[in-house]
Amino acid sequence: MSVPTISSLRISNGPALLSRFKEVFLRTWDLGFTAFGGPPVHFQILHRRFVDDAENSPWIDEQTYQELFAVSQALPGPASTKMAFSIAHTHAGLVPAILFFFIWSLPGALGMFGLALGIQRVGAVLPDPVYALLSGINAATVGIIALAAVQLSKKAITDRLTRALVVASGCAGLCYNALWYLPTLMVVGGCSTVAWDCWMEARIREIKAKLSRGRNLASREVEENSIQMEPSHHAEQSTVQHRHISASSAYGEPYPQERQVVPAPAPAAPKHGLPVKWGILTIFCFFVSFIALMVLRGVLKNPPRSFSLFTNMYLAGTVIFGGGPVVIPLLREYVVQPGWVSPRDFLLGLALIQAFPGPNFNFSVYLGGLSLSTSSTTLGAVLAFFGIFLPGITLSVGFQSVWRALRRRRFVVSGLRGVNAAAVGLVFTAVYRLWQIGYLTPTESSGVSLANEPWWLVISVVTYASVEWYGTVPPVAIMGGGVAGLGWWGAVARQRL
Repeated sequence: MSVPTISSLRISNGPALLSRFKEVFLRTWDLGFTAFGGPPVHFQILHRRFVDDAENSPWIDEQTYQELFAVSQALPGPASTKMAFSIAHTHAGLVPAILFFFIWSLPGALGMFGLALGIQRVGAVLPDPVYALLSGINAATVGIIALAAVQLSKKAITDRLTRALVVASGCAGLCYNALWYLPTLMVVGGCSTVAWDCWMEARIREIKAKLSRGRNLASREVEENSIQMEPSHHAEQSTVQHRHISASSAYGEPYPQERQVVPAPAPAAPKHGLPVKWGILTIFCFFVSFIALMVLRGVLKNPPRSFSLFTNMYLAGTVIFGGGPVVIPLLREYVVQPGWVSPRDFLLGLALIQAFPGPNFNFSVYLGGLSLSTSSTTLGAVLAFFGIFLPGITLSVGFQSVWRALRRRRFVVSGLRGVNAAAVGLVFTAVYRLWQIGYLTPTESSGVSLANEPWWLVISVVTYASVEWYGTVPPVAIMGGGVAGLGWWGAVARQRL
């Protein structure tokens, strides 16, 4: 493989690049402050903003969105952040996409950094109204995620097989949870649709062959009868018509030209992206860096904590599939067990991350700042931020260029359809996971099931209905859930105490 040259990148000229910078900023500047609710809600926000927006021209079409969604789910790292980055990369190019990444992630990251600065001054137990506020926010978030799961499933389900994959993936995600399990479910989903489409194509070819043989047989019978009987012109027409009717009755109307399954045309090629050679080189360099860091991580006996923090976050960003809900247990192992962050501070940050906009991976900024609080909170936050986001973004850049070359192949389209359906099923699993840890109390700050208090179900249902039927924007609905939680504390919980 020849090494690509710098000239092959073909970065656009200055004015065009500045114009794309301006477009990306004006279209996305508010998302970092308003994208509450976690990855499932983020996918819906991105769809409304860049596919369905009637006031502005769409950045991508529906099929491209579904393909990017499947690719983002199939790669490790923060799912919604990769999706946002890939949409901007496809429409505006790599450098504007990097700008969008910081617009998307920095507001929440700065908020978590401020929380890391102040959390050590907080007492061991928060005031009771704060727990009620956080529980109400969690309950509203459950309603938002449930709505996102339903809306995503409507787009992912295209036939009986994808419907079955959504149900099977969601049920399987409820029953078991491990690092290898979620990507395995998505691989099984992709293989299932490839096998199904191949079987359907074989069946169609078989039916076409039978129809063709039937037409040939009918034609030969007509010719033989016309030679032997030499019918009149009117009789010949009747015989031919009779034979055609017989063939139609035997093999069905219409003839196979109308029965052929024509694959959906691939969407227009992305406007911007790295050449395939650069994409392959990017993937190669990532794996070289990952192997080098993991070797050093295992060889060094007493490495600096800053190095250990970065490598732990780099590893988490590489092996995590499924986004924020999956990364939490792994981060606990990487920062709590070594004694860098206390269990209390970890649980408080976990409760508060739901109230912050942007990706849940910003939780790493909070943990990184606390891990190096004795030396440099800022350094720890920066190392954790880049360590956990860099793998997913790098792989997205590399694989997007490869995807551009493979996206027109039928087996790739079929496989992405199955990966997409399986990933949507796991969104329903996220609803259950958050429901199980959403209720916070002074004695149960790690979270218990929202089912312990019926009021939280009321908040979830009202949030779902208000967003779906009355057009309430998700940030307002989530904050309304927090206010409802405070109201419950004032009317019920305080009386109990």
